[in-house]
Amino acid sequence: MSQEKPNVESLSHLRAEIDRIDAQLIELLNRRADIVVRVGKTKQQTGTSIYAPDREHEVLERIRQLNAGPLPDKTVTAIWRELMSGSFALEKPLRVAFLGPEGSFSHLAAMRKFGASVEYLPMADIRAVFTEVRGGHVDLGMVPIENSVGGGVIDTLDAFLDANVRVVAEVLVEVHHNLLAKYPQDEISMIASKPEVFAQCRNWLSGQFHKVDLVPTASTAKAAEMAAKQHGLAAIGSILASELYGLNVIFAGIEDNPANVTRFFVIGTEPTPPTGSDKTALMFVTGHKPGALVEVLEVLRKHKVNMTNIATRPSKRGDWEYTFFVDCEGHCETGSLPQAIADARQHCLQFNVLGSFPKAREAI
Repeated sequence: MSQEKPNVESLSHLRAEIDRIDAQLIELLNRRADIVVRVGKTKQQTGTSIYAPDREHEVLERIRQLNAGPLPDKTVTAIWRELMSGSFALEKPLRVAFLGPEGSFSHLAAMRKFGASVEYLPMADIRAVFTEVRGGHVDLGMVPIENSVGGGVIDTLDAFLDANVRVVAEVLVEVHHNLLAKYPQDEISMIASKPEVFAQCRNWLSGQFHKVDLVPTASTAKAAEMAAKQHGLAAIGSILASELYGLNVIFAGIEDNPANVTRFFVIGTEPTPPTGSDKTALMFVTGHKPGALVEVLEVLRKHKVNMTNIATRPSKRGDWEYTFFVDCEGHCETGSLPQAIADARQHCLQFNVLGSFPKAREAI
């Protein structure tokens, strides 16, 4: 008994120390919040946007530099993202549109980026997200742009052809697919999800459920919503969807490629100032002649612009005419990129800078 008592007293002492630190944290957080309220009033008086991607980048980079452990950077960053989410609510309620319904991977990406203290509005399709942002009905939109396994998201690329919006940030999200259902495995006769998700889980499905009917849906969240109502129907979706629709996770992590990452764009209407670690999204249409694309790429090479992604879609302006989407390193207002853009325009029928934004550091 005498040997156990010091351990009990030591644990009590440590817990008391945690309680004292918690009290200090609460006091400091609310002192910070008082300043946030003043910042919000200043922004409203000057017409400054509530969400500032460059400032977000600066704060998170500084927090990582200050962090000496033992908490990992990813944990500290997540705490500060939620803290900034609460700050948005104090300055002015931030409204973010996403591809719905609730529980979609777009919803998951938006919540990880902006936290729980902002207002989220699910949209029926990706084009509706663009429309709401362009019309000023929401502050920002979250749209998927490409998947590391499935490639570019066609609906988002096509929406950029008509919508006058800016890319203000990018988000990388690790995608983990899960089989969700209300019923045991032996009662599952159908599985619903997006066709792209079926492709990303093809090997697992062929091994576990090769005799089950696959039901394509517009989103993983819609599949989860259906699975919550229909006997024998399971869904492939996110953990968030299982929580929102009251489903059990029958199998977790069923994607064939564990390194499955989806990149999202945050779209808005205001430009993002340079941060020193930026990317720029470009969209252009070349003339229908041999070597037209090569001419544009040669201009970028000449100015030592590093491309990180290229995708193509029919321009919808004429037969055999294509729109190219390029991501490159740098900001459209700094370095060699402004001159590269000016020179590249000379070889294009149409050329648009979709936006410059802070480069995503890691998946969240």
